[in-house]
Amino acid sequence: MASLLPFRDINVHASASHYAFTSPSSPSSPTLVVDRPSGDIRLNDGTLLGGKRVSSIAGILGIIKLRLDKYIIIITKAQPQGRLKGHMVYRVISTEFLPLRERPLRDPDEDTYLTLLKALLRSSPLYFSYSLDLTNSFQRQAQSDHSLPLWKRADDRFFWNKFAQTDLIDFRTGGGNASTTAGKQQSGQQLGVDPYILPVMFGMLRITTTRVKATPLTFILISRRSRHRGGTRYLSRGIDDNGHVSNYNETEQIVILNDTGGNLGGYAGGTASQSVNSTGSQGRDVQIMSYVQTRGSVPVYWAEINTLHYTPNLQVRAVDAAVTAAQKHFDEQISIYGDNYLVNLVNQRGREERVKRAYEQLVRALVSAPAESVSSNLASEESFHLVEPQRRHQQFDRLHYVYFDFHNETKGLRFHRAQLLLDRMDKDLRKQQYFRGVEMPGDPSGQLEVRNQQTSVVRTNCMDCLDRTNVVQSLLARRALDAMLTDLGVLQPGESASNDSSFDLLFRNVWADNADVVSKSYSGTGALKTDFTRTGKRGVPGMMQDLNSSVTRYVRNNFLDGPRQDGFDLFLGAFLPSSSNIGSTLLFVDRRPVLIQSVPYLLAASLFMVFIGTVTRRLPDSATFPLRIFMMAWFAVGVWCLYFIYTHGMLYVNWPKLNPPQWASEGYNEALTSARKDRVVGPFVNRQQRGASNARISHLEEGKKRIE
Repeated sequence: MASLLPFRDINVHASASHYAFTSPSSPSSPTLVVDRPSGDIRLNDGTLLGGKRVSSIAGILGIIKLRLDKYIIIITKAQPQGRLKGHMVYRVISTEFLPLRERPLRDPDEDTYLTLLKALLRSSPLYFSYSLDLTNSFQRQAQSDHSLPLWKRADDRFFWNKFAQTDLIDFRTGGGNASTTAGKQQSGQQLGVDPYILPVMFGMLRITTTRVKATPLTFILISRRSRHRGGTRYLSRGIDDNGHVSNYNETEQIVILNDTGGNLGGYAGGTASQSVNSTGSQGRDVQIMSYVQTRGSVPVYWAEINTLHYTPNLQVRAVDAAVTAAQKHFDEQISIYGDNYLVNLVNQRGREERVKRAYEQLVRALVSAPAESVSSNLASEESFHLVEPQRRHQQFDRLHYVYFDFHNETKGLRFHRAQLLLDRMDKDLRKQQYFRGVEMPGDPSGQLEVRNQQTSVVRTNCMDCLDRTNVVQSLLARRALDAMLTDLGVLQPGESASNDSSFDLLFRNVWADNADVVSKSYSGTGALKTDFTRTGKRGVPGMMQDLNSSVTRYVRNNFLDGPRQDGFDLFLGAFLPSSSNIGSTLLFVDRRPVLIQSVPYLLAASLFMVFIGTVTRRLPDSATFPLRIFMMAWFAVGVWCLYFIYTHGMLYVNWPKLNPPQWASEGYNEALTSARKDRVVGPFVNRQQRGASNARISHLEEGKKRIE
């Protein structure tokens, strides 16, 4: 019978005709063979002769096809992070690309593709386990079929490398590029491939052994980022036609009592543990409790368009166009989590107001017979805005919209006032509860006996689903933690885990680390307002750190996020490289008019000349007037360059080249048309630039959206 779990040890054997993957600990298992250069996959009984052992690896991340070649991405180094439910969890530290053939024909785009993918994998927080499904919460794991292989149990949303595993999955299910072995065509279900398919999660994972009031426990925090609509801050907003929203993350806070401990924390499942004097626990039973939250972009069609201005242009499409997509999104949310409490934290005034109004209009369209209520106080004229269904007639009547004016309520460093939101939702949060399962000592299956289930979820968002969202999610998590420990008798009614100063410091730092990981993955920098999350106070040093992060975000979002977005699109399958016109169609060549390309260099030259003119030492009897004219001329050139770049900013944003947004293509063409009308450079800009006016970003025909 084929193994249901991935191999923990894999050896790679390479030859001119194939790559062979074997498991030394499972010598009776078939060898996975990938033929070179075709990429055909087959299973071979026993070890292939003639292959030279290259190395031992931690797993196969996937197989990806670019223009010239296919590449097997292997995990060459993985670092243990701790034990969760007795299972060791690892973080991917380094990867390597194995080409299926030596490339006799070089292609600049192929090299760029590889550079983008390697940069993405280097910066991605990727986690996996050989025996535990990290993509599912404990509540979903308790409901899953453990007779299935690990990759089939994985949550499709958080199976980050699923596209890269497509070749192996297709071969496993009988629909892939099977090869022949011993003269026989391999077809049908290939169960022997299961141990080679390793699901990987993108996100944050922290496992810590600690104590609360002298009671030992294991505290775990996991954030899972969805592989759907993956991307960067200003290049991925809102919802798509399939109901997937940008920056969607599921965060699960886990507490384990009565764990026996083990290397790097955690416990060995199914073994006896020490008794903890807690009401509701049964002697040596292992108690596992978890609380799940989600975050995701406002589910309407909207975008923020970079123009090099600090505040990008906001574009919100008609809400009616997004109703069908939003129905798909909330249908999935409700089917997985139950009732959804939609906590909206965007500003009620200024540019964000349009997003707030669009969200409320969407909820009114989804909920039958909505009832609305607005609360005000001295700090805000719309402190709360609730949209609730009057009665439950259809599925979307399980949506409960809660707007909280986070900006005005916490103005002046009064972040403690975010507690007002929890006070308003207290009744709903009590009814929501949390998951609780018990693993009996000596049970070899590791299955949990479910004692309690979480019946709803809080879906939080702000504009980025980062900084304000992080603050609110940490407050919700603290409230859930207090409820868990009180129900188990670790805390007395009215007590809080925050009364234990050492645990409170740990809790704050773990949640602040989570905020930083989620933020870096989306915006390129750590989160803002983490000084409040770490210390419970908002101070001047934290504000200065936020200023530094904001400036860094501006630079990254305008000049560095385009290539990052291309990396996401390649790895997640949103862009499929074309194998036609190799060497002639160069996607990454800058096709802007040369004069427009030269303006930033002219600006740098003018600054250099002014600097030289300022610091140059002059003789006492030398004439200063020519030097002043020289400096004034270069200063004028520099001012004009700054003005031109600022007013035609979309020409200088580093847009993604593979799947440029439609609004980026339109804005680019408008900016180019405006530049041609400029009195200074307009007459010199070649109207017949190298290719069409949108050639720099019009490569949509080179790849097609993958439909899974």
